Amino acid sequence: MSGYVRALAQQARDASVVLAALDGDARRCLIETMAAQLDSSSASILSANAEDLGRGEAAGLSAAMLDRLRLDPSRLSAIAAALREVAAQADPLGEVTRRETRPNGLVIERQRVPLGLIAMIYEARPNVTADAAALCLKAGNAVLLRGGSEARASNAAIAACLHAALREQGLPAAAVSLIEDPAREHVLELLQLSDLVDLAIPRGGEGLIRFVAEHARVPVIKHYKGVCHLYVDRAADLDLALGLLIDGKASRPGVCNALETLLVHRDIAADFVPRALAALAGREVQVRGCERTRALATGVLADAVQAADEADYAAEYLDLIIAAKVVDGLDEALAHIARFGSDHTEVIATEDAATAEAFVRGTRSSAVMVNASSRFNDGGQLGLGAEIGISTTRLHAYGPMGVESLTIERFVVRGVGQVRHAESHS
Repeated sequence: MSGYVRALAQQARDASVVLAALDGDARRCLIETMAAQLDSSSASILSANAEDLGRGEAAGLSAAMLDRLRLDPSRLSAIAAALREVAAQADPLGEVTRRETRPNGLVIERQRVPLGLIAMIYEARPNVTADAAALCLKAGNAVLLRGGSEARASNAAIAACLHAALREQGLPAAAVSLIEDPAREHVLELLQLSDLVDLAIPRGGEGLIRFVAEHARVPVIKHYKGVCHLYVDRAADLDLALGLLIDGKASRPGVCNALETLLVHRDIAADFVPRALAALAGREVQVRGCERTRALATGVLADAVQAADEADYAAEYLDLIIAAKVVDGLDEALAHIARFGSDHTEVIATEDAATAEAFVRGTRSSAVMVNASSRFNDGGQLGLGAEIGISTTRLHAYGPMGVESLTIERFVVRGVGQVRHAESHS
């Protein structure tokens, strides 16, 4: 290997020591300066993004990928706003989450500290460059960014703003390091750096996640695919359920918290399924359904539903396509989710509190929504500010990962000279 990535990682690791020593006000000021740099450089960032979009269209990128790649003034303003929201959050470092005094007088504390150096490996979304940097810096970490080749001009333009802010604050630019060379060998090199990288977070398609998980020698938190379900219970308010379906599937189909499968209780299927099919057709959503779903597609919708197979129920479409199935009840819905779900987001529409609680207990996803859209599984919507990803790995973080998820708790023990005497052994 070339050593190019190791050199970047070493510089970033050294910068992480500087960041960890900063007080909360200094880190807040740094992130606010980054937001201001993004605002003042919007024209150059949008120009770079237009270059990426043109190259992506010529390469035949999917509509979902182009949507993830696209920046406009509104989205760019939202990125800067997210950074300011992160800056305004309480400083997590040094927080004592637990304190107790032992019988021998020792005071035992658990205290939040930075992880160190975080590697972010992602595709398409240029906003991740800014979001990941802000979240890592707020938690006192350095970050090593490796974006996809499809967003290389956008990522470089955003990183230039972040570096300008670091220099303005008298801090090492290596605290936010960008691997600009898109060669895949650099990802492999990065994933071997167990002596420098404390955590890798891949964020992108299923292929990227699997590649990282299979080749990494560093700890990995996976932002895996989002096969998200809406279960419409027999006690559901059907108007409410229809709103959840349309928002979850059609508002922005190319994101990981979009719905991919609709499950409907058989007792209300005759009323709900035709309404759902008509509403989905009106938004140009293709439906792939079970035989009971297809039997309810009558009139002008008679040919609108293709037959679904197991691959359809396992698919993350990221497009205007949804799988549908009529189920006999909650148990069958939960069994379907357990088989085909990805631990991302599950939704139930019901007015029955006991059924809602049974659904919450019966699913293991990182977020469960009761009468609320799947689209709320997002760090900003859940009060975290920007997110670095949605963890579907059951480690120290599960679900949207904000600032707190980029710290770890350690023990601090305070004494007055206590010693532990040698223990006798038989």
